[in-house]
Amino acid sequence: MLKDTPPIRESSDSITSGTEPKFPTSRSMPFPPAYVPPEVSHNGSAGTSTLLRTGSTKLESIRNWGVSTYKCTKQLLYEKLGKSSRTVDTELEAQIEMVRETQRKYSAVLRLSSSLAGQLALAFDTQRALGEAFADLAQKSPELQNQFLYNADTQRSLTRNGEVLLAALHFFNNSLNTLTNKTIEDTLLTIRQYESARVEYDAYRSELEAAGGGAGGAGGGGAGAPGGAGEAAVRAHRQLYERLRSDCAVKLQLLHDNRVKVMNKQLLLFHNAVSAYFSGNNVALEAAVRHFNIRAPAAPPPGPPPGPLARAAPRPAPWRLPRPLRSAPAPPRPRRIAPATVLVSRTSITLY
Repeated sequence: MLKDTPPIRESSDSITSGTEPKFPTSRSMPFPPAYVPPEVSHNGSAGTSTLLRTGSTKLESIRNWGVSTYKCTKQLLYEKLGKSSRTVDTELEAQIEMVRETQRKYSAVLRLSSSLAGQLALAFDTQRALGEAFADLAQKSPELQNQFLYNADTQRSLTRNGEVLLAALHFFNNSLNTLTNKTIEDTLLTIRQYESARVEYDAYRSELEAAGGGAGGAGGGGAGAPGGAGEAAVRAHRQLYERLRSDCAVKLQLLHDNRVKVMNKQLLLFHNAVSAYFSGNNVALEAAVRHFNIRAPAAPPPGPPPGPLARAAPRPAPWRLPRPLRSAPAPPRPRRIAPATVLVSRTSITLY
């Protein structure tokens, strides 16, 4: 009985032989193929290579910047400690220090002049308001209308001259600001580039000298590749340093000529305008402003004519200071009359 029973493997096959198999009968199940990267066209490979090249260029520039910064910082520190020498141009250094001192002094003059213009503007605004108040009171005080009108006209005239003076001061301040913060600053920018090139040149030169690759030690023909690269870097930085030094010399000379020309004109304007205003010479003030092609503010329209009361009222006499009081003269002393004698028939009568 047991012998007639088929083995389990055959029994399983025989039982499932009548049903549809859910999986293939093959014991080797197919697996999905391994990941294959997509094919890249020719244009895509070129873009990838360009991207990689740009990234490597940026990394190289960052590395060079870091090395240069380290060397320059080390050179500056050694110069302050006295452990390294520096290249010095005595004449050029004196001119650079003079330019920086000039910029500091001109900046101080610009601050003071701007403060003066602001204070005068406030004073002129007060005078304008005072003139308007006088004109308003002239319409409300018939008995003092003429006097109020005279004072209102005086304040308007002072305000008009003050506006002309402010136009001259603003022109002076703008020119001085351009000279100080643009022209001189442009020259100082070139000077800073020159100083940076000087530090870089000294840093590479000191490193080459410390490595024994200076002019004395590099005379042999067995210089290696690092020594040759160091000498090439020193030559390149020396050429840059000399070029910027010549640029600084040219710009300093041009700055000197331009500064003298501009300040001569502006100081003449400042003197003529201020002296003419405070001396009350409005004709000279207008001429000074017109000479430098400064647009003066337009003259205000004339005020309304006085009312009928002002035309009918007689013009008062100008007010004058009263004469000082003098002490009254002393009264004259009475003269003593001598007694007179009259003879009347042998009788003397004395009259007193």
